[in-house]
Amino acid sequence: MSQSENRFPTELRNIIRESLSGGVSSHGDTPPDLRNTYVPETHIKALRPDTMLVVGIRGSGKSFWWSALQEENHRAMLGQQIGIAKDTIISTGFGGTSVPQNYPSKDTLRKLLNKKNDSRLIWRTIVFYHIGQKTNPPDFQVLKKWEERIQWVKTHPEEIEQSLYEADNALAKKNTYHLVLFDALDRAADEWKIMNDLVRGLLQNLLEFRSYKRIRLKLFLRTDQLEDPSVKTFPDSSKVLSERAELFWPRHELYGLLWQYLANAPKGQLFRDECRKFINCEWKKSESVWIVPDMLRSDEGEQRKVFHAITGPFMGKDRRRGFPYTWLINHLGDARREASPRSFLSALRHASSDDLRQDHEYALHYESIKRGVQEASKIRVMEMQEDYPWVEKLMQPLGGKINVPCNIDDAEKIWIKERILEKLNESIQSASVRLPPAHIKEGCRGVLQDLAQLDVIEQIDDDRINLPDVYRVGYGIGRHGGVKPIARIRGD
Repeated sequence: MSQSENRFPTELRNIIRESLSGGVSSHGDTPPDLRNTYVPETHIKALRPDTMLVVGIRGSGKSFWWSALQEENHRAMLGQQIGIAKDTIISTGFGGTSVPQNYPSKDTLRKLLNKKNDSRLIWRTIVFYHIGQKTNPPDFQVLKKWEERIQWVKTHPEEIEQSLYEADNALAKKNTYHLVLFDALDRAADEWKIMNDLVRGLLQNLLEFRSYKRIRLKLFLRTDQLEDPSVKTFPDSSKVLSERAELFWPRHELYGLLWQYLANAPKGQLFRDECRKFINCEWKKSESVWIVPDMLRSDEGEQRKVFHAITGPFMGKDRRRGFPYTWLINHLGDARREASPRSFLSALRHASSDDLRQDHEYALHYESIKRGVQEASKIRVMEMQEDYPWVEKLMQPLGGKINVPCNIDDAEKIWIKERILEKLNESIQSASVRLPPAHIKEGCRGVLQDLAQLDVIEQIDDDRINLPDVYRVGYGIGRHGGVKPIARIRGD
């Protein structure tokens, strides 16, 4: 095969940029694009009705599936894969946007808990409110405030059980499900005590509703929200936790997602045609969506051929710098070695927008891919800032001062010299830090434990730590021979 036959046309660069311009994740009222809905084999269990607890890292697709399951067209497409029909009844028990008629807001939840309402009872009231729209007793239906509804549920246990029993039987006769979806619990509280209380109460409801045939709850949680032991302090919690599903993205599924975007782009025929010529694969269409062929979903050898026809075979002038197919994923993984689809597609979107490499013989230059990793890291750091602002306060002083892997003492000396933990403690005392580090009272080693639980750092042994590139680059921390960190401006 000649050199020109080893690569896709450089015009594919524009298709990559255009197809990925909308991002990967959907949150709130905007449903995800059906054409870009890709179901990894590893996610099928998570989407089935009987799977009530779904766990994943940030950007793994929790909010995407929370939104997708609410859409009839998406349920029709998922169909037999997950055992759900398009006429399945879907309700939202909590989400990233405030919908007071469906569930209490963060402030309302705090008020309810301050009035000594049990978190388990709060969530049970929300579920009961959605499930029994037709079977709920009239004196419950007339109640307008969540406090009133909770008190009614507290004092009418038999009526609730009867109403849920009737609703469950009605669903079974129709051979359908009623799913109540919960997402974005990180937005339900600013304090860990409240957050853990809410998570524990909702897990209790997951356990209790396992006995119903057709009523199902589905909770999407981040991995760090299960770290605190207090969320598991109820009888038989192991039954819920052991049945959880992970939104894990193996390398071949990330590339399958990329092909889904490229094949369904407005000018995606160019990509599909080149794949046919290059690896002799056939594309089929279901409704308006092109389906990724099996060989491009699971065969990493064929995937590597296609991706290297886009990028070239090496991350430099020769093999010593690595191979793009493996290099990209390796540099986007967190401390668990997990790369999120959001980071993956963000890196490729920015790589395709690198105007400095427009004259390259391949669609994507290896230096553009490195720039894409830098941008993806910057985005990941911004997301961490939204969730846990205190992480920035710890990492910023280290930028430009250490290279990893490094001794723990190197970080501790900087924090002590600049009184970082003292300043952070003052901010926590003034209640200006959301979801502060849970182990700050244990000093530097305590906050290192908190960073490790967030997968920001990896503790190699008792004396050394490492930072995955997806965070290291964005926080401006160096590594000998690694992707260059982004220069950061120090704040006060």
